[in-house]
This record gives sequence, C-alpha cells and structure tokens, in this order.
Amino acid sequence: MRTLLITGPGGTGRTTVAAATALTAAREGTRTLLLGTDRDDTLGAVLGLRTGPAPAPVEPGLTVWRPDAAQGFRDGLAALQDRAAAALDLLGAARLDPEDLTPLPGAEDLALLRALREAALAEAHDLLVVDLPPAPRALALLAAPEELRRCLRRLLPPERQAARALRPVLGRLAGVPMPAEALYETAARWDLELAAAEAVLADRNTAVRLVAEPGPAGADAVRATTLGLALRGLRTEVLVANRVLPEDTPADSWLSGPLAQQRKTLEEWRGTYDVRVVAHLGRDPRGTDDLAALDVPGVNPDASPVEWPVTDRLAEDGVLVWHIPLPGAVREDLDLIRRGDELVVAAGPFRRIVPLPSALRRCAVDGAALREGVLAVRFAPDPELWPRER
Repeated sequence: MRTLLITGPGGTGRTTVAAATALTAAREGTRTLLLGTDRDDTLGAVLGLRTGPAPAPVEPGLTVWRPDAAQGFRDGLAALQDRAAAALDLLGAARLDPEDLTPLPGAEDLALLRALREAALAEAHDLLVVDLPPAPRALALLAAPEELRRCLRRLLPPERQAARALRPVLGRLAGVPMPAEALYETAARWDLELAAAEAVLADRNTAVRLVAEPGPAGADAVRATTLGLALRGLRTEVLVANRVLPEDTPADSWLSGPLAQQRKTLEEWRGTYDVRVVAHLGRDPRGTDDLAALDVPGVNPDASPVEWPVTDRLAEDGVLVWHIPLPGAVREDLDLIRRGDELVVAAGPFRRIVPLPSALRRCAVDGAALREGVLAVRFAPDPELWPRER
C-alpha cells in the first residue's frame, strides 16, 4: 500500500488538496482511504458529507475515516486501569470514570498514529491519503514514533527482561523495588505499536505532498518544512502551489500585486521542487464536483526515495563519508555530536538522533562539510576497533 502524507502551512487549503488528491486517485481506479485528523469536521465540509469514527464511502473506490481521539483516549485509559487493578486496589486509589474525561494534549496525534498502523495492517486499500495537521505540528507528529521508541528503550531496556526470575532477589539486595513484569509487558506492547507506525512512515512507498500558497510566507514555510522532512528521511513527492491567481488578471486590479508575488515565488520553486499548480476557483471548494475541478495531480509513483549513502574513500583519503541530504540547511545552523553509536544532527530548529551504520561505529568523526544541500560527514577508522588485514 502506498501512503501519501499531505501537509503545509496552516490556512493554505491543505485539507482541500488532500480530499481532491484522494478523489483523483479513486477515479483513476485506485482503492483509496482518506484519513482525517482535525477535531472539527473540516474534511466533511470539503467533501459535502459527515465524517467520523466509522469509515464511510464517498463514492466507488473512495472511503473517508476520521478517528475519534476522545473515544480512543477513554478506551486506552479504561484498559490501563484494568491492567493496573491490583496496584490501584492496594493503594486504595479510586478509579477514574472514562466518560468524565477529556483527551490530554497529544491524544489526537496518538490516535492518528494508531489509525496509520491499523490502515496499513488491514490491507483493504491500495492508497492511504493522510490529511496531516499544519507543518510544524505534522513534523513533530512524524518524529514521535522514533523518539518515543528511543525513550522506551532507554528507560526499560529490553535486555533487562532476561532477569525476570531474579527481579525479586535483586530488589531485596538493592533495597529498592524492581520494575514489575507488567511494566515490561506494557512497554513491549507500546514499542510494538510504535514500531508498526514507524514502519509505515519509513516505508519506501511513503511520501509527503506539500501544499502552500506561492508568496514570501509560503516560501519560508516550504523551505523550513522541506528541511525538517529531509532530516526525518521522508521524501517530498510534489509541491502543490495552491490557489494560484489567473494570469489574465487585469493590470489595474488590486490582485496584480499578489499575482506578481506568486509569479516570483513560482519561478524560484520551479528551480528546486517538482511544482504542480492548482488554480484558485474563486470560491471555497465544496463537494466532489468542485474538488474534481481543481485538477489536482495524481500520485507520483516515480518520486525517488531518500537515501543516506556511505561512500568508501579509504583508498583515496582514508575515510568513509556519510552523505545526509539536508536541502535548505545553513552551515551556521548545523550542529553534530557523536555519542556512542549514535549521531545527533541538529539543523535549524530540528534535531534528530540517528544510529550509525555498522561500519561507522568502528570509526571516529574526522570532520564534516555542507555542499549543495548535502551534509558529508567524514569518518576515519579507529585502529583499536577496525578489522586488521592478515
């Protein structure tokens, strides 16, 4: 199954483009699931029908689904209380009534990650189109599975589960209570669920479609979002320049100024991105007829996956070079830290901790350079760790 994640600056018609993209794919014969994330039914307003926690058909080949984050939060809390019943009774704690609770911050993001996993495992569709939140929040959401799994592994390393039988003895020797087996089981279940969501995002068939209005603000937002996506290893399929004004706008019209800005930004974008123009309808699109009139491009199956290759330059320069694509990165805003078998990469406001490829773990960082949007990190073999020739 292909997955197309759609995001962009807020207020640029992101949801409309997501719905139009899904409609185009369905009418081309692709079984498509459109997944909404907004608490308000903005997706339903665009499609001209109500959406909700039950998948609903829009027309042949197209299904829409908007998970209920509140219900998912209540169900998860009820399940947690059932698993911790013995501890709660021992402490005399009163049970929380799920019906009286409202979702905590982040519940909607977790509901979306769960929906991504369920849609991928169901294999009932050929294409999943996801209407992500606006770009800043979307980037944080896309980073969540990897970051949460890393935190879980640090807090509760899986290898410690091998000492289950010794845990009571170790607890008495140490004088402090050891983590209960149920805690490890819960962590393992969370890790499995997060791994499934991470696998969907890291799949070669997953891509991101950016939506923005051409102009100074849109250009800044696209530049920052592209950098954030590249650091996560996510590929950008196309950049949809949305709500583009008609070229025959009269020169004396007040729209001539915005049109000039759009022309300038489009010219800059075409030198860097695969740009597809979607014209302004002159009204807010409502219903499938309006969505079809937008003429949104279909899914681009030929978009190249993001790769971070390691080049062997041992014979020439005595180093291995790790190439990390970071389009739009600025040298002054880059930072690298080697920590054990991991490399901490910071680019502008974004930061990611990535495990080193196996060959580079036996090397020391020898330097780095940023050229034409690619960060090249040099690694020199460590004589104490590098295999010696016989």
